[in-house]
Amino acid sequence: MALNAFASLMLHYSAAMNRRRCHFPELAPGWPSEGRVFTSPKIFQLVLGLFIVCSGRAAGASPAERPPNVVIFIADDLTWHDVACFGGPTDARTPHLDQLAREGMKLTGFYSPAAVCSPLRQALLTGMYPVRNGAYPNHAKVRDGVRSLPHQLRPLGYRTACLGKTHFDPPASYPFDVLEITRPAESSTPAAANKSGATVEIDDGDFDFGALERFIRTDPQRPFCAYIATHEPHAPWNKGDQSAFDPAKLKVPPYHVDTPETRQDLAAYYAEVALLDHEVGSVMATLEKTGQTANTLFLFVSEQGSGVPHAKWSLYNPGIRVAAIARWPGKIKPGSENAALMQYVDVLPTLIAAAGGDPTKADTGCPDTTGYRGFDGRSFLDVLRGKTNKLRDVVFAQHTTRGIKDGSEAYASRAACDGRWKLIVNLHAESTFNNLLVNAPVLQSWRRKGQQGDAFAAEQAARYTKRPALELYDLQADPWELTNVADRPENAATLGRLRAQLDAWMRQQGDLGDQTEREATEHQAGKRSTAKPKK
Repeated sequence: MALNAFASLMLHYSAAMNRRRCHFPELAPGWPSEGRVFTSPKIFQLVLGLFIVCSGRAAGASPAERPPNVVIFIADDLTWHDVACFGGPTDARTPHLDQLAREGMKLTGFYSPAAVCSPLRQALLTGMYPVRNGAYPNHAKVRDGVRSLPHQLRPLGYRTACLGKTHFDPPASYPFDVLEITRPAESSTPAAANKSGATVEIDDGDFDFGALERFIRTDPQRPFCAYIATHEPHAPWNKGDQSAFDPAKLKVPPYHVDTPETRQDLAAYYAEVALLDHEVGSVMATLEKTGQTANTLFLFVSEQGSGVPHAKWSLYNPGIRVAAIARWPGKIKPGSENAALMQYVDVLPTLIAAAGGDPTKADTGCPDTTGYRGFDGRSFLDVLRGKTNKLRDVVFAQHTTRGIKDGSEAYASRAACDGRWKLIVNLHAESTFNNLLVNAPVLQSWRRKGQQGDAFAAEQAARYTKRPALELYDLQADPWELTNVADRPENAATLGRLRAQLDAWMRQQGDLGDQTEREATEHQAGKRSTAKPKK
């Protein structure tokens, strides 16, 4: 209709220009009804320009103004330094991720708020830290009424899909328009349903990449957000081509003990990292095939560290630092990187801002201890656009051992990091840390080497299960967190500052330390939890 009116107006204008006079009293309410004359073509062209802009906005945003599509690709137990372009001590091969980094931005100050899968994924999807949203142990569920990514993006016109691994609960808090969970490996059979009718997720299956293309093509007039969650490179590391990695020739990361068992695990793990990278390449190819690359914000995150000592299940950097890459053609400078401190809780506010919404007005469905109902996260859109290298002063993390496989009765850890210094508080230092790795072949090999006289091996094996109440690390001088400097007098002020910030964060979250740890199993899937964070 607007185009028809514009065409008619142009015809009238052409006739008027022949007379060099053009009467448009209706364009100026309040002006005299007669005698108002436009004698300048430039003035009329200005009026027409305003008309076109207003008509375009009334009819809907132009393609250039359309909110970006979003792809979030989250790995499963990938240590940050095993994405090759991050320059870590690795022999992993990640050509597609390296390409993504060349085309986008590496976010080198990205941290997870948890050291296991379920809490960090639900922090990403809700914009809230794990204790506040309720999903702080592994295999957890958020509190009743919590709102997540589908709730927040739907009013902005988005359709949403979760493709692959879920690891979140309950379904009411994650109402994706499309839910395509992992199918059994080597099979095209859909995932089964249990007796209650709920979908049974396959722990280590294949991702159906055809589901992504079908989702993209279903409704091309609306922007989409695809949350893609692979199972790679999660243990047991039985996929990929292990023959491509000779254990004897591999680099051993500085925090690992060099044993044959360590090297064999690395070779098997790197094979699955290569498979993960291939999956990232398949997603990139699908975006290209469907013509969506140019207007898609692609965010890759490595989740948390791999299932080896001092990585997953720990708050050391191999456990909670994230390899994050963002690509958004025309918006993000190719080949750039930014060290701004940020966390998974910041992702959802950023997506809302990128879509033209206001993340500060969002309702999470779950107030903190002060009654605040907004996000814990904040938008890093200006970081992506290269306008700033600052977002947070401190990032926080927690790990709950209660409820994990072979976990301790209670062993809670909390951490605060300002980029230079990291404080870890072990709330049950008098106890022994325990999980499924404690008696695994790799850690046993470290103990044997220590018993044979290797001091580093003995120390690394011992400090996995027995840790002091306070750990402080200078990440600038000691990036692999091998030397605890918490007891040095010159660091007292730094320790005190981080401890005060950590305590304030715990209060805001409703984290009661020991009590929160012992209540962890009440927050795991299958058990009802309606309680709000405790003050």
